Amino acid sequence: MCGIDIDELELEAEVENLPTVQLFVDKHLNDAKCPSKIQKQINVAVEEIFVNIASYAYAPATGMVILKLEMNRELDKISLSFIDKGIPYDPLKNKEPDITLPAEEREIGGLGIFLVKQTMDEVHYEHKDGQNILTIAKAFGIK
Repeated sequence: MCGIDIDELELEAEVENLPTVQLFVDKHLNDAKCPSKIQKQINVAVEEIFVNIASYAYAPATGMVILKLEMNRELDKISLSFIDKGIPYDPLKNKEPDITLPAEEREIGGLGIFLVKQTMDEVHYEHKDGQNILTIAKAFGIK
């Protein structure tokens, strides 16, 4: 397809591999001339999702994660799918954190996925063929 780049990265779901994931995403964002503000939002979302997979999907063992990237240059939109075969888990079903409470009164956890949902244009989850598939998308153009 014209104007669409598709790439894939498969690696061990370990926190130590986060820099490799970030470099993979940043290369595509830089090539597409994504504005730095939006690139930072995407980077935070990628970090949150990848670290959660690395920390919980296969605990206490480890496993693989696939990151599928689709860059639509015509629409200036990136879509990232995180795919793992870990414990079935839909983070979008978590109760929203009460951000009106002072930090010391809030329950631990849930703030990261809340931030992802607030900053990305699309976030959806499905469990298919024994795989967790969490997809985020963000448009970054003026169009």
